[in-house]
Amino acid sequence: MQKKWEKLVLPMVAVVVLIADQLSKHWVMTHLHLNEIWVPIPALEWLFVFRYATNTGAAFGIFPDMGTFFMIIAVVVVVIIVFYYRHLPQGQWLVRISLGLQLGGALGNLLDRVRLGRVTDFIDFRIWPVFNLADSAIVAGVVVLAFCLLREDWLEQKQIAAKSVEGKQDKKESSLPLSD
Repeated sequence: MQKKWEKLVLPMVAVVVLIADQLSKHWVMTHLHLNEIWVPIPALEWLFVFRYATNTGAAFGIFPDMGTFFMIIAVVVVVIIVFYYRHLPQGQWLVRISLGLQLGGALGNLLDRVRLGRVTDFIDFRIWPVFNLADSAIVAGVVVLAFCLLREDWLEQKQIAAKSVEGKQDKKESSLPLSD
């Protein structure tokens, strides 16, 4: 039963991200005009606003008008995530969640590109380029995956070091003279 639930982690996380992303973008497109700003918390206007913006390039507006290229990249990323996910060993919950975040985000922005020819952005922290929930999910997923990989490497190094110490200890003990 646990294995079945594990297999559902990626699709459940991806669907939640995709729905939240698309609903938030729909709200922005139906309530704001392009480049219009909405200030949900007036006291924090200096830090955060919603700004309806569009993007035909990559994250943060780099490589504008390369939407077709980024659609191809998104499809490749989706295929890689699904393939990799199918070969994950049991456990690995954080990896499964991270891949779900990345998949949901990639699908959200891919859906925008296919339907609209551009990505809808709206989260504006004033000191950073405008982005959306899909972008946030992708970045969060990459950070969690990097953490998992670094943690796994650290645990392997720790295991190797422990075995090395054990081996030296065993060697030392075997070279001690036996007492009567």
